[in-house]
Amino acid sequence: MQTVKIYTTGTCPYCIHAKQLLKQRGVTELNEIRVDMLPAERQNMMAITGRRTVPQIFIGDTHVGGCDDLVALDSRGGLVPLLGATS
Repeated sequence: MQTVKIYTTGTCPYCIHAKQLLKQRGVTELNEIRVDMLPAERQNMMAITGRRTVPQIFIGDTHVGGCDDLVALDSRGGLVPLLGATS
């Protein structure tokens, strides 16, 4: 299974929903980066993604985007294959 990195805050409902969906699809370990606790990481996230909102989700080297992007990917049937892809 691919490594999943997710930039979050503690109270963001979209972050919670994204983490729940990932768990439902078999992800047992998340590399969660809390940008509310580590402000420098928010700057890093913005530099990498060009976005300032959370969550920002990476599966392996692929930037999936935010929660809506993750849900759309799952709806198209692309999430599970991406999670299982080998790098």
